[in-house]
Amino acid sequence: MSFLSILSTILPLLPSPTLSLLTPRSLYNESPENHTCALSPPVLSCSPAATPSLTDSCCSETFGGLLLSTQFWDTRTGLESQGQLLPPQSWTLHGLWPDFCNGSFTQYCDLSRQYDESPSPKTQNGLPNGTLVPPYTGPTVDTFLPPLGASDLLAYMNKYWVSQGSANPTFWAHEFSKHATCYSTFDLPCYGPEYVEHEDVVDFFATAVLYYERLPTYDWLEEAGVTPSNTTKYTLSQLQDALSSKYGALPYIGCTGARNNVTGDTGGTVVDEVWYYSHVNGRPQAGDSVPVGADSVPGVSVSSCARSEGALWYYERAEGSEAEV
Repeated sequence: MSFLSILSTILPLLPSPTLSLLTPRSLYNESPENHTCALSPPVLSCSPAATPSLTDSCCSETFGGLLLSTQFWDTRTGLESQGQLLPPQSWTLHGLWPDFCNGSFTQYCDLSRQYDESPSPKTQNGLPNGTLVPPYTGPTVDTFLPPLGASDLLAYMNKYWVSQGSANPTFWAHEFSKHATCYSTFDLPCYGPEYVEHEDVVDFFATAVLYYERLPTYDWLEEAGVTPSNTTKYTLSQLQDALSSKYGALPYIGCTGARNNVTGDTGGTVVDEVWYYSHVNGRPQAGDSVPVGADSVPGVSVSSCARSEGALWYYERAEGSEAEV
């Protein structure tokens, strides 16, 4: 099922509203009233007009204006025995991150919406003197979706938003708590006085899926002759050229694994991640994004991979780690 059909199912009508009893942190102390975004012209994030004093921060992103739609290439989940499998011929969704326009970022911006059972880092600023992020001990986030009519979205997430080494809902909770709370447009006051508890969580998950679904990394690489292999190595420029030509801007490509000590190349040799940067017109939820090259963001590396000829492994999935077609 495509994301558009999922979206049409979950967004038209929500259950009878119940006001949250939480007192969440608001990024800009917005009122929960008067955020009719149809009356507020969309502003491009990271443009001069994308500031709270000039536009409605609920209707255009003014806090984390440099979006990263991120994906993983894992070869196993570690939880195959529990039925947690990888989708065939597809990279998996990692997250949708709101970096600042200069490429830096913050995290865990609203501790009243903290659902991460093992926060990483353990403090908001990542330093020992930072505010502690308390581990969450309540119901898992997958239980938030069915009451809001999002069972189809939940099924999609279990197929394509797959964690390595932890249960999927644990991973989703981390992504929401660390990243979604640092968008102005997902701030709770933006949902108005009839906010339904966890509506923002479902909204973020749906938006992350929206961006992921239109970035078919596996297909783009395959069209360029780059397919998973345990015998053939690739060169970084092959992947960069393939993805840039389709996306319209250079994404970041991440690698792990051993360094090439023969050539002295300090990059990793196992391809495992890609980050697609963008700016967005209006709310990220609308999906009106503009590709941004990783090479145009100050202080941002375009890759952690080795650059030597034929240095990279793009490994096949481990036997038994993929779901059946």
